[in-house]
Amino acid sequence: MTQTIAPEQSWAPMLPHPYRVVGTVVETQDTVTLLFESLSDHQLRFRPGQFTMLYVYGVGEVPISIAGNPHLGGQLVHTVRAVGAVTRAICGLRAGDVVGIRGPFGTGWPIDQVAGRDLLIVAGGIGLAPLRPAVIEALTQRESIRQLSLLYGARTPNDLLYKDDLIGWKASPSIDFEVTVDRAHSDWWGDVGLVTNLLPRVRFQPDRTTAFVCGPEVMMRVVARALRTAGVHEDHVFVSLERNMKCGIGMCGHCQYGSDLLCRTGPVAPYSAVADRLKVDEL
Repeated sequence: MTQTIAPEQSWAPMLPHPYRVVGTVVETQDTVTLLFESLSDHQLRFRPGQFTMLYVYGVGEVPISIAGNPHLGGQLVHTVRAVGAVTRAICGLRAGDVVGIRGPFGTGWPIDQVAGRDLLIVAGGIGLAPLRPAVIEALTQRESIRQLSLLYGARTPNDLLYKDDLIGWKASPSIDFEVTVDRAHSDWWGDVGLVTNLLPRVRFQPDRTTAFVCGPEVMMRVVARALRTAGVHEDHVFVSLERNMKCGIGMCGHCQYGSDLLCRTGPVAPYSAVADRLKVDEL
């Protein structure tokens, strides 16, 4: 029997497409943002919150959340922290180097559900990278969102990402933006403490609020608990979960998280669906 393949499924999901590095930005001592352009007719279109599998030839492949503007189809942006052999190789790439990229994969932030509601975005550390496209998209749809707020926490001032974006968001009348750090040096004049300490700074109506949260799992648990205490329902709190994705299509099982395969049902999920599992260390 002949199988009919939908147009969006006609590309081979396991075949990397060649992309060339056209720009790099050193964000911190161990984190780099890279701008890629396609060397084929493959134009990657993605939803904020999705990820790709990024392959360095001769080294290996890792899942990386997409950090760029979802409306710029000819560009692909990844922000990568050097924590292993493959990510160190990615952070060492220079303009002109070629990599293989597959995707996009996974679920995205449900921005289509926030019209007429307050949107609260909470990021911890490099968790701002998967949320950056959601911030960009929310700003393009600003007229349909009642109140838009972004809270961002990092370990130190030196660990803050996207410093130009931070300046722009702080100055913008379209978004309430607050930032804090865990530890500060003498020339830091901002807030010091947990990102949850910033919640009283921003306006939101709990029964009309949707929250996007991304960061270390312990941070997401703390933020979700604080939001629940404030009256935001767990069904309207969304988190992004990291796992050891290998195939990107939920076939190999490396992304299994309890009964879910995060390549298919994640990485973005409502907190109500994963709260019990997030309480289990090393799951």
